[in-house]
Amino acid sequence: MSEPKTVHDLLIIGGGINGAGIARDAAGRGLSVALCDKGDIAGATSWSSSKLIHGGLRYLEHYDFALVRESLQEREVMLRIAPHLTHPIRFVMPHTPALRPAWMIRIGLYDHLGGGLTLPGSESVVLSGSGYSAPLQPGYQKGFVYSDVQVDDALLTIANTRDAADHGAVILPRTRFVGARRENGLWVCPLQARDGTPVEMHCRALVNAAGPWAAQIHTLLGARPKIGIQLVRGSHIVVPRLYAGDHAYTLQNDDGRVVFILPFQQQYTMIGTTEVRMEDPDVAPTASAEEIDYLCRAANRYLQQSISPEDVIWTFAGVRPLLDDGRENASRVSREYRFVLNQHRSGDAPLLTIVGGKLTTYRRLALKAMEKLARTFPHMGTEWTAG
Repeated sequence: MSEPKTVHDLLIIGGGINGAGIARDAAGRGLSVALCDKGDIAGATSWSSSKLIHGGLRYLEHYDFALVRESLQEREVMLRIAPHLTHPIRFVMPHTPALRPAWMIRIGLYDHLGGGLTLPGSESVVLSGSGYSAPLQPGYQKGFVYSDVQVDDALLTIANTRDAADHGAVILPRTRFVGARRENGLWVCPLQARDGTPVEMHCRALVNAAGPWAAQIHTLLGARPKIGIQLVRGSHIVVPRLYAGDHAYTLQNDDGRVVFILPFQQQYTMIGTTEVRMEDPDVAPTASAEEIDYLCRAANRYLQQSISPEDVIWTFAGVRPLLDDGRENASRVSREYRFVLNQHRSGDAPLLTIVGGKLTTYRRLALKAMEKLARTFPHMGTEWTAG
């Protein structure tokens, strides 16, 4: 990697998927870019997702049609530009009359929202006697099958930072952002490496892509403290493989949520996720006993082979920084994203804070972030990352 320059166009705080995507986009447009993260690249939320590039079937129930459409379009882009990190997967949703009626599920399957989709479409299936029925209890006679995409979330994030570095970006993992001040039209930013070495950077614009820590950074920089963010923990459990085949299951739970059962690392099955509100991003997220029990019970409503917490060989959890849209039910909180642009006067070095978002839409988020900064960098190149 190249050494830090005296003045960068852009300093990005946060090496998760959003920060990595913005770094790649900006560097490819010819901007001088640096990115710092107090930990490892993809070391927090971006390695602990359900590892899916998906349209978000359940978002349709909350009328997030624009988000589903954008997600489906991005799913196609990711299959094209990262075929080594993504692969299509069929999801089986057993039908439960007591929950969502069949016509709602069938209409809601989102084949046509994205336009020009290349994956196999959704269909109704008779489960009994099919390969899909093997792990299920015999009472589930019919269901629906649809397509989505699995992804290696951590490697996707790292691949973005590697490509950003190949375009000249300076990538600084294990380097803490200490603060910043505006001075002569620039941001002056003291950083600290893990060994205590101080580093000072100057930049023309600052992007706060710190995920769960975005509100802390925003406040540290003297901007308004409320940016409309809430923290929700999502936990997963991993058990020995429960069934043969490369398909996954979408299970309707009795609390109105859905739980995924996914093939994982050849020998295992992953089950997730939960939604538990958190307050402090510095508290390391771990799956609680209640969450582990919840996921076991959700799976046992459908599976012939009952699982218990004693069968769980690994758990992992991440903190999602979601929009605070006022909804009490965490499962109904939008997965949309928002930009908060702080620039007191014309000529001030801007601060752009990212709130919300999800793995699937990171590339589009990065593109829109660059649009927000276009007035600061009128010389930057055009959109390029979908190619």
